[in-house]
Amino acid sequence: MFAGQPWDRLEILLVRVETEDGLVGWGEAFGHAAIPATKAALDSIVAPLVVGRDAGDINAITRQVLHGVHLLGRNGPFVYAFSGIEMALWDLLGKRCGQPIWRLLGGGNAGRLGAYASLLSYGGNLDLVGRNTADARAQGYRHIKLHEVTRDAVLAAKSAAPDAAIMLDVNCAWTPPVARGMAASLAADGLAWLEEPVWPPEDAAGLASLRRFGIPLTAGENTAGLFGFRSLMEAGAIDIAQPSVTKVGGIGEMQQVIALARAHGVEVIPHCPYFGPGFVATLHIAAAMPERPLIEVLWLEMEANPFDPWVRAKDGTVAVPTAPGLGCDPDPVVLERYTKAAPTRTLASRAA
Repeated sequence: MFAGQPWDRLEILLVRVETEDGLVGWGEAFGHAAIPATKAALDSIVAPLVVGRDAGDINAITRQVLHGVHLLGRNGPFVYAFSGIEMALWDLLGKRCGQPIWRLLGGGNAGRLGAYASLLSYGGNLDLVGRNTADARAQGYRHIKLHEVTRDAVLAAKSAAPDAAIMLDVNCAWTPPVARGMAASLAADGLAWLEEPVWPPEDAAGLASLRRFGIPLTAGENTAGLFGFRSLMEAGAIDIAQPSVTKVGGIGEMQQVIALARAHGVEVIPHCPYFGPGFVATLHIAAAMPERPLIEVLWLEMEANPFDPWVRAKDGTVAVPTAPGLGCDPDPVVLERYTKAAPTRTLASRAA
């Protein structure tokens, strides 16, 4: 189950931006169970604010669009929708300049990046936890993340892959008092990190109260932009920031969060359990960082994907595209076969 719905397919909300001279950029807007809400925000409010704008004027578009929708929420479908557009504008900029996005962001090389397997939630089924942890390790992953809520699951994973680093993401399962008790019980287990242990996720003080147990704390996929991350960092609540390019406002906002984290001595490991431009954009962002952080790869096999092979890991690593922009356009045959609904709007921006 995911957000109360059975999860037997992974849906991707692709955003296609076309300039008047025919150049096409691709983005991805979050996503998953929220797609109907994000698509409605995109079609009805956000896209009309972008049509006719200069595709290269990314900073001004970002400021004006996000200001224009701020009364509708600073963290939700309207920001998610713009994240997809902003990503596509970077794809266009790279194609216009003949450079990959990682180069535009100041990166010097691409190559391969280390990845970690992000397992699904198995509802406390320790056999599944152990089996999938062992399988992930056999496929070359040295870092494996669980989505469980018990210490027994952590111990099952460590037993199945004793030489792997184990992370635990509980998706904001606990109030601060419960989280402190769980952190105390997990303190001796050598977790690489404990992700989003506190409900609600914006309770920076509650999260900071877990620091004394010595487990690295991570959060950020539900954080509202730069100033949301500043609140977490100023509270001393996190060791690792996890911004998500499909949710936070796009590549430009990611860059600001990364700079802020460096100023606070906080590590950045992007959140990216996606299989479209959001994942590919994260590859570019990570490749441009001297720290070259781990890439999150969701532990599942898809029947087909329009962005193969860039969304697949090999031996616990992922390749970074080197062609201009995102470096890969979706396979039109796969799009035609799997598209749920025909596009309802074509975005037309003037050529930069």
